[in-house]
Formats: sequence, C-alpha cells, structure tokens
Amino acid sequence: MSDALKHECGIALIRLLKPLEYYREKYGSAFYGVNKMYLMMEKQHNRGQDGAGFASIKLDVKPGERYISRVRSIAQQPIQDIFAQINERINDKLTNNPEYQDDVELQKKYIPYIGEVLLGHVRYGTFGKNSVESVHPFLRQNNWMHRNLIVAGNFNMTNVNELFDNLIEIGQHPKEKADTITVMEKIGHFLDDAVSKIYRDLKKEGYNKNECSPLIAQRLKVGKILKRAAKNWDGGYAMAGLLGHGDSFVLRDPSGIRPAYYYKDDEVVVVASERPVIQTVFNVPFESVKELDPGHAIITKKSGVTKIKKILEPLERKACSFERIYFSRGSDAEIYQERKMLGRLLMPKVLEAIDNDTKNSVFSYIPNTAETSFFGMIESVEEYLNEKKTKSILNGGGKLSAEKVTEILSEFPRIEKIAIKDVKLRTFITEDSSRDDLVAHVYDVTYGVIKPTDNLVIIDDSIVRGTTLKKSIIKMMDRLNPKKIVVVSSAPQIRYPDCYGIDMANLESLIAFRAALELLKDNNQYDIIDQVYKKCIKQVDLKDVEVVNHVKAVYDNFTDEQISDKISELLSEESIKAEVKIIFQPVNNLHKACPKNLGDWYFTGNYPTPGGNRVVNRAFINFYEGNKERAY
Repeated sequence: MSDALKHECGIALIRLLKPLEYYREKYGSAFYGVNKMYLMMEKQHNRGQDGAGFASIKLDVKPGERYISRVRSIAQQPIQDIFAQINERINDKLTNNPEYQDDVELQKKYIPYIGEVLLGHVRYGTFGKNSVESVHPFLRQNNWMHRNLIVAGNFNMTNVNELFDNLIEIGQHPKEKADTITVMEKIGHFLDDAVSKIYRDLKKEGYNKNECSPLIAQRLKVGKILKRAAKNWDGGYAMAGLLGHGDSFVLRDPSGIRPAYYYKDDEVVVVASERPVIQTVFNVPFESVKELDPGHAIITKKSGVTKIKKILEPLERKACSFERIYFSRGSDAEIYQERKMLGRLLMPKVLEAIDNDTKNSVFSYIPNTAETSFFGMIESVEEYLNEKKTKSILNGGGKLSAEKVTEILSEFPRIEKIAIKDVKLRTFITEDSSRDDLVAHVYDVTYGVIKPTDNLVIIDDSIVRGTTLKKSIIKMMDRLNPKKIVVVSSAPQIRYPDCYGIDMANLESLIAFRAALELLKDNNQYDIIDQVYKKCIKQVDLKDVEVVNHVKAVYDNFTDEQISDKISELLSEESIKAEVKIIFQPVNNLHKACPKNLGDWYFTGNYPTPGGNRVVNRAFINFYEGNKERAY
C-alpha cells in the first residue's frame, strides 16, 4: 500500500495439553511452547510493529511460587527484543544453576516464562500514546489465583464512553478510559463475581478454604462470564484471555469483523489472527485450521477440555474486506486467490482506459503488497491477448503466412518492475517543510523501459489519502515520459473512516472525501455539507441504534466515475506531463472476489454495528468544525 496505514493487531495463544516433560522427551526442550510462540508472533509481525508482548501461566504451582510471567516492549524490533529478554533470563538461570539443565521440574519451578498457557500480541497503536503501558497483554492482578486476568486483543470498541460509565455504575473506579482497560475491567468484574459466588456455595456445602481453590477452578464457567461482560460491547474484536489458574479463551465479535483461527490436537490448542501462521508453525494442512465463528469463543479449561461456545448471537457476517485486500499474509490459500481475482476483475476497466492498446502498454505494480493482484491482472491480459490472437488467425482463413502468424503470436503483456521502494522514510520525517521532498523519494523508478508512446499501468492495492501517489509515485512515473499513467486500485474508493481497528479516524484525510467536496463546489451544491452537519448534530444525543449515517449524502449526487476523475485531477500536479487516470475496483467486484468477507463500510458507509454510524457522524462534525480530535 503506497499510503501507510496503522492497523489491526495480531494475537497468538498456545495451550500445551501435555506435561512439559512430554515436550522435552518428544521435541528436545521444555521450552517448546516459548519457541512456538516466538515463531507465531514473528510470522504475524505484519500486523503490528509498534509493540509486542508475551505472557505465560504455569499450572499447578505451589503457593509462594511465581506462576505468571509477562514481558512487553516498544523497541525498534519489539518481538526480537522481548524474546532476547526471555532468552537472557532463561540462559542466566541455566548457567548459574547447572542442576536445572536436565530437570524439567526444577526448570518449571524456578525459570520464568516457561509454562503451559502462553499468550502473545503484536500491536499497531490506533489510539493513545505508544508507551509500553499501552502494549498488550494487560494484567489484572489479585492474590486469589482465579481472579488474575491477562487480556490481549485485536480490537477497537466504538462505545468506550458507555463502557466506562458502566464500570462506574457497578462501583468501580477505572484508572483510564482506554477500551482495553474498560474491557478487561468488565471481564474482571464478572470474574470476581463468579469466583465469590462459587466460594460461598462451596462454604455452604461444607468445604474448607483450602479445599475450595481447586473446586472453584473446576466450577468456573468462563462462557457465562464472557456473556455477561460482552453484553454491551460494540466494535470489532478477537479478544484473548488467560485466568490465573489456567483457563483460557478467545472471543470473536458477533459480526466476525476481526479474524480468529484455531487448531487442536492431543498436544496443543492454538489460536491466531491468521490461518497460515498456524499451518506453518505447527506444520498442519489448511483444512485442519478452523475459523472461529462470529459471536463464539474457544474456551480451554485448566483440565484441558476445549469447547466452542456461543457467547453472543451472531449478526450478519461482515468480516473485514481490508483483511483480504492488504492486511493479512498473502500466503493464505484463500487470500492469495482472492487477491488475484481482484486484479482479474479490474481488467475490463484497464483495457477501456488504454483503448485496448496492449502493445503500447507496460504493466507494473506498487511493491510489495499489490504483487498478487498484479499476477491476477496479468493473467487476465494474457487471456484477452489469447482471444485476440485466436480471432486474428481464424479471420485469416488459413491464408496467413508463417511470418504473419509468428507476428500475431508474439504479442505478450509487457511486464516491468517500474516502482522500487527505496527507503522507509516515514519513521523519521517530522518537519513539514522538508517532508514533501523526502516523501518524493520513498520510491525510485526503473529507467529505459518506457517509450513516449506507451501507457504505463501500475496497480496498488488501495488508495487511502493519495499523499504518496501525489508526492512520489506519479511524479516518479512521469519522469519516464509515458503518454498516459493509469493507476489501478484493487480496492474501491475509501470514503468513510474505520472504527474497528484500522487507523482511519477522520474524513478529511481521505482523498475520495476531498474529491466529493470539490465536486460539490464545482456544481454549486456545497450547501449539502451544511445540511449534513445539521442532521449529524441532531443525532448527537440519540442512542447508537437510532443513529443514521447522513454522510452518505456527500457522495449521493455523483457516480463512482466522476469521483475517480476528480481524484485523478487532485493527485496530478500542474508539472505532470502525462495524462493521469485513476481506476478503482467497483464494490460489487470486491464482493465477488472476497465472498466471505463482506465488511465494506470503508467503501459504502454500511457499518456492521450501531456504533459505526455514530463514529462517522462524529468524524463529519469534527471536519465541519475544524476539530482535529479523533472520532472514536
């Protein structure tokens, strides 16, 4: 993606179902779980590079022995940093205590991080400062083993204020309003409540205090706690949690907005944000890794019994389409084919843009994430050329010379690597006056392969703000002196902010929104902006379920083509010599390519939860009033 977006997060949960001695015997190390967690987090680093965290729980430890370990980092390479810390602690213990080397019992007793229940998280910060305190997993500590709660998730809640107020109503005093804290405290409240109730019941049944502890672990109903805690959550989430005595869970939102996959055999229960991560790390086939159904939780008790339970009534499935376009690893078998299909489906519009002149067109892509869509687009070009060749030969009626047939057959798509991502500049550019010049050099180009008579077709997976296109890519492409530059987005026009995990919190940064504003001005219809503002203001005090997305009216009077043409105009500076044409994927094609991920609110404004409509209206109010605050 040429526009940098902070997005998503990645979770990884491992529950070892055998004693640690088993893994030592079979795999040569009692640190099997830690090693696997490192791989799972590393293979999800695409989902978060602002921070990483790891937590583990040891089962059946004696009172006075440490059983919870946690480490978090916001270092430049946070995953490597936390596992360097873990390895250093482990190696120090083994070096200073040689007797631990071949004794798994002593390793478990004295070495931190080794345990049977492990939780990992990689983070992109979408809200708040990027301090280590913002990095998951979060820990809620208590002297009662059962009341210790560790939480990590891939989520954003749209109704944080409501959740915060709910905590106050039940008598809590939350230390901050961040959605992670409110979610954890909500679970923690009902966990405390459940533990207290079971304890009282056991006392009535005649058990003494010592006897109660293991019985609480057996009787605790994690599903019931989650039902009570998640009742009022509005957002997209895959929420993972560990309880101090060893229960674990991962809960997915009712619309399936955020992804979660799991695998279970007689050795492990594994959950992750991406399927190929589990396939690769545990060497299991595609069909063995299951998708966690929306509104359901995978719960593993301390005993090792694992069940899938319905926690919330599933809603219409609106799994995030951006997952498939860009965020998830393209090595997933389904995602790979979907991205190729996105490229294929664009071909008719591309051919129209180049007047079917494939002979004088060069095809390329924005590295690296648009590569798979590019393959699909090229397959479609080849099919078009094969049909054209067949028709030309048949029209010859068998009278064509060998030279002419050879000439017809020799036409192939002209494929070149034009754009080269040169350096990662965004991490240190801060001064506005120098930023544009530096951004202009984020990409370099390949010289000598474009003729002045050529069209240059270049595919990107999505166009969000258009900043890098305008300041860098189009300028660099124009240096090659093509006749026409056609920029193709495998995603539709991004018109609305996200509030479920991707950092798109305002409207004015979206190039499609800016294009619609310009069209309203051009057509003397800018009064629509005032009308939308008044309608949004009237809804401020309504309940979320009563709120309507009035921002759609900004786009209603224009076709997709009109908005695309205006975007082309806005992204082309006067110095650009080539004609610039920008093409976007139609929404119906997106649904064809990604039939299981129909969450398209970025493009259509059809938010899957009531909180989404409130957020988009708030984003519009902020834009209208010149307020730079976030919409959620």
